[in-house]
Amino acid sequence: MATRAQPDLYYADNNNNNIDKEDNRTEREKQIDEWLPITSDRNAKWWYAAFHNVTALVGAGILGLPYALSNLGWGAGLTVLFGSWILTLYTLWQMIEMHELVPGKRFDRYHELGQHAFGKKLGLYIVVPQQLIVQVGCDIVYMVTGGQCLKKIHDLLCKVHCKDIKLTYFIMMFASVQFFLSHLPNFNSISGVSLAAAVMSVCYATIAWTASLKKGVQPNVDYGFKPQSTTGTVLSFFNGLGTMAFAYAAHNVVMEIQATIPSTPEKPSKGPMWKGVLVAYIIVGCCFFPVAIIGYWTFGNNISENILLSLEKPTWLIALANLFVVIHVIGSYQVFAMPVFDMMETVLVKKLNFAPTFKLRFIARNTYVALTMITGICVPYFGGLLGFFGGFAFAPTTYFLPCIIWLIIYKPKAWSLTWIINWICIILGVALMVVSPIGGLRQIIMDAKKYQSFD
Repeated sequence: MATRAQPDLYYADNNNNNIDKEDNRTEREKQIDEWLPITSDRNAKWWYAAFHNVTALVGAGILGLPYALSNLGWGAGLTVLFGSWILTLYTLWQMIEMHELVPGKRFDRYHELGQHAFGKKLGLYIVVPQQLIVQVGCDIVYMVTGGQCLKKIHDLLCKVHCKDIKLTYFIMMFASVQFFLSHLPNFNSISGVSLAAAVMSVCYATIAWTASLKKGVQPNVDYGFKPQSTTGTVLSFFNGLGTMAFAYAAHNVVMEIQATIPSTPEKPSKGPMWKGVLVAYIIVGCCFFPVAIIGYWTFGNNISENILLSLEKPTWLIALANLFVVIHVIGSYQVFAMPVFDMMETVLVKKLNFAPTFKLRFIARNTYVALTMITGICVPYFGGLLGFFGGFAFAPTTYFLPCIIWLIIYKPKAWSLTWIINWICIILGVALMVVSPIGGLRQIIMDAKKYQSFD
């Protein structure tokens, strides 16, 4: 039986003695906390954090890494690839450390940490829009990815006397699964789905780079920038930066994942959470680096936006890899949707005073899935979406917002090592946020000329 919501009510006095803190919540507040997805179950283990983070990180973004390298070139591409892995691990550690920085309180949601740093209203306005753009953006991309991979499976396995089926219908097929899974109540209830997704991510990443390696360098491979105007080359470079940023998305759900881990003064949640994240990042490195490097080495600047679309043989293996991607993004969709569900349901029951019922949850969650499905059908541009969302929202919430919050809260001495590292992250993150959406938007406009929605 799941452990119900526990408020972790304790604090430390001046002598660091743990003192019980009275629970002053009303019965309605307790009922709501036991119903909301993030606070309803705090019984997770460190390995839950590991595979939730793998599911969040090794998502659709990994399929676009070779394409990102083709836009960046070997030198800049590898620098950004490895640099992002190190930088985002650092900012993720910061967020884990800040989860319980106030004795007796847990920042269960990203925006709660933002409110502590920036103020109740300003923190909400700064964090929530960016976090929602990331989470909703991911789910839209996963709708597109799931539909594209289902179509790829169909096209690979059905070559004779088969009617061509439009991408729209495959996106709808993928969405039908999400309509069902979206009614699982909280993070721990989707742990089985997330575990399967994490395993699938390792499987299809392995297939992608081993199949590319076996295929070998293609004839007339070119590692230079694609033939286009100088402006086009620069904008493609910007899009590549955004695609790289999109690959690192776990920061937007890390506080919510950590909230599911039990915590006491003697054993705070940051211990098992950091252990899970380290394991996840090792797995991420083993997936990201070979897919990006070998994929680009094989196809050069002729690589597709999704590496699996460039691989055709052996047919059964590539079809299997696409099936693994579908299973993975089914889980990834849920990992990113759960904090959105929590936000929606919090507003509905706390602000609008609806009763916390199954009917309310059914309507709210189905509406969300339907909206992401329709958006995915209207804007099914994988490469452009990665670049646009990667720069516009992933850069702030992943690369530099944790650093700003750290500087505000801990106030490290100017020009100390910590101060310098955080400011480097901030400067690089802001630059990424400014230039990447420009390249992504250009890619979306170019792709839009080749596609008609709902046909």
